[in-house]
Amino acid sequence: MFRKVKSYFSLPGTIRRLVWEAYILLGWARVQKARPFAKIAPRLGTPMVETPVTGLNRTQVAEIRNISKAVMIASKYTFWESQCLVMAIAAMKMLERRNIASTLYMGTARNKQGQLMAHAWLRSGKLIVTGADTMDQYTVVGVFGKRCPEKGSGEIVYDA
Repeated sequence: MFRKVKSYFSLPGTIRRLVWEAYILLGWARVQKARPFAKIAPRLGTPMVETPVTGLNRTQVAEIRNISKAVMIASKYTFWESQCLVMAIAAMKMLERRNIASTLYMGTARNKQGQLMAHAWLRSGKLIVTGADTMDQYTVVGVFGKRCPEKGSGEIVYDA
């Protein structure tokens, strides 16, 4: 226990704050996952639309990497299931709060026994934010693009 506390405090302050934000949003995302998918799908972004792979600046790339790290750390310590879809939704919300576009992918595959498996991962720009470990094993069956316009761009944003 002491080692975990020590390792937490050895993290930079920005990562420590992001870990707390990620922890809270993982809980929120877990509640969302418990709802019928038809109810949460509109909040995931535009169906079958991918966000651009280019266009991120250095600050955004650093922010995305920090969010990815924070979600991975926080997900290990939740008292609830925080697997791929929960992590992707939480990270998407964190990116949205920072006006960074992202795309949530959902995929399916069959295991060696022939059973259907599902996986979700999140991409922002060229970076895979969550779910990169096994995404190549899945066939994409759903895509949700979340565009986040710059503040003052004149684009109207509707928050459902």
